[in-house]
Amino acid sequence: MDRPVSDSSASRPRRERPKPVKLTDAAAARIRQIMEGADGKYLGVRVGVANGGCAGMSYTMDYAAEAKPFEEVMEDKGVKIFIDPKAILFLIGTELDFVQEKLGARFSFNNPNQTSACGCGESVQITPAKG
Repeated sequence: MDRPVSDSSASRPRRERPKPVKLTDAAAARIRQIMEGADGKYLGVRVGVANGGCAGMSYTMDYAAEAKPFEEVMEDKGVKIFIDPKAILFLIGTELDFVQEKLGARFSFNNPNQTSACGCGESVQITPAKG
């Protein structure tokens, strides 16, 4: 005898998926400020990782004019973030911060998957998050 299949997902609200990257208030404010002053028409910021540097990888940030195929698109604190699909496992759990210091300012990736960094701070070694 066949049993009816119940769809319990229809009765329960869908839980929001955790964001792979979170912004601090300082990072969100600085990105909004940069976007307002940008010359082009951009939707948000694209973050990723690239091979290279003495530690093996480096973080990337650029303007995003459109969503590319298979990109993760998320919003945090009013900022749209586009994440390269090849980078998603390397960035899960990352907090993007904006740090102002005495002699400069920079974006900082606080990544729990990062295992080491080179002395100059330009490249890192990252282990993919276990999915």
